[in-house]
Amino acid sequence: MSTPISPRSRRRVLLPVARTATSLFVVGAVAAAGCVGAVEATAAPVAHAASTSVPAAGLSVAATVTIDGTQYPNPLRLLDGTGVTDVARWEGARRAELLTAFRENVYGQPLPRPTKQTADVQTTEDGDVVSKKVTIGITGPEGTGSFPLRLFVPKGQTPRGTFLMIDHRGSVSDDPGQSSDYAPVSTITKAGYAFAQIDANDIAPDDSGSYRSKMINLFHPSGSDLPDDAGRAVAAWAWGASRAMDYLQTDKDIDPSKIAVIGHSRSGKAALWAGAQDPRFAAVISNNSGSTGAKLARRGDGGVGAETVSRVNSSFPYWFPKTYQAYGDKVDELPVDQHELMGLVAPRRLVIASASDDSNADPEGEFLAYEAASEIYDLYGLGDNGLGTTGWKPATDTAFSGPAMSYHLRSGGHGLKAADWNIYLKGDLFTQASPR
Repeated sequence: MSTPISPRSRRRVLLPVARTATSLFVVGAVAAAGCVGAVEATAAPVAHAASTSVPAAGLSVAATVTIDGTQYPNPLRLLDGTGVTDVARWEGARRAELLTAFRENVYGQPLPRPTKQTADVQTTEDGDVVSKKVTIGITGPEGTGSFPLRLFVPKGQTPRGTFLMIDHRGSVSDDPGQSSDYAPVSTITKAGYAFAQIDANDIAPDDSGSYRSKMINLFHPSGSDLPDDAGRAVAAWAWGASRAMDYLQTDKDIDPSKIAVIGHSRSGKAALWAGAQDPRFAAVISNNSGSTGAKLARRGDGGVGAETVSRVNSSFPYWFPKTYQAYGDKVDELPVDQHELMGLVAPRRLVIASASDDSNADPEGEFLAYEAASEIYDLYGLGDNGLGTTGWKPATDTAFSGPAMSYHLRSGGHGLKAADWNIYLKGDLFTQASPR
């Protein structure tokens, strides 16, 4: 028994977002509910819908939904078989069930909160930009380490928002005047936004032999194998974004309620996982993330030779836990799929970007997951994903945006390009939509 997915449309209502700021601090070890090591005192609240009703006892719903003719797990079905019809049941029960399922079967258990976290800030001014080099110190039960966070803020103004990039290419230097398609720092600051960057390799090197060496071994004995369900590199990168967020919540030069996590390709997988877990991110941008990012797992290669669960685990066995590797040839047995991961971002801004010629990432599979995620957003009255009646293949190089969901299909191949950034910078991503 299955339920078809259909797009919804809702009226857009916008509310202003209040600005808060706190002083630099030594980060404690208090976690907000459902968030990996977030600092509760500085966490931006997640808006709640007014409805608190629950389905009648015993009201069961279909175990699957139909997406493009294939059966997928129903995100609005509790493990006991009853339906989720409102925010109260989603946030009170189903969201936690899905986070647990993704942690046990896909991304692995996250690193725990640091025993101690510190931030050492070096600030310089260069023309119209204030640059900060923040050394984030991490102490775990097995030792102490650190990684840098770079932050570039337009001088003399509160930024319109801040983009925090998980950068697996190591493409960002300390120069505020640098610019590239991938990380156009000067373009971003001139547009009135702040830009922050963490280098994924400073958290978990993108290498099978050394990925544990920076942060993971601070929490797991280096001489012992990791548990089968322990997160590997991708989970560590997501965890690192939350540790960067701990500092960003305290920086007086930015608005802590207007921070987006962004990643491209493998870092796009990590950005989506970081945003699903950490409700302090106001927006989550996953650019060309493909398998175990935005692409539906059950689509296999999508008929275009795309990367599959089996292939990604074979090529990069240190990205995900062994529990996920067990599903390589039996993705239909996965208890979750990526439309549900996207739904965990609700009601915050979800941004999915595909590229028309990026067959390895299966742009249609990313698009279909985005469409299906609107069912979760609809609980908040935010189910309008901006696509209207547009099906695959939507117009290229066109921004589709609803009150809390955004999508575009850039022409060309795999990459984070100036055309993508142009859409992000003009996308009004930090305006909070009011739930129903």
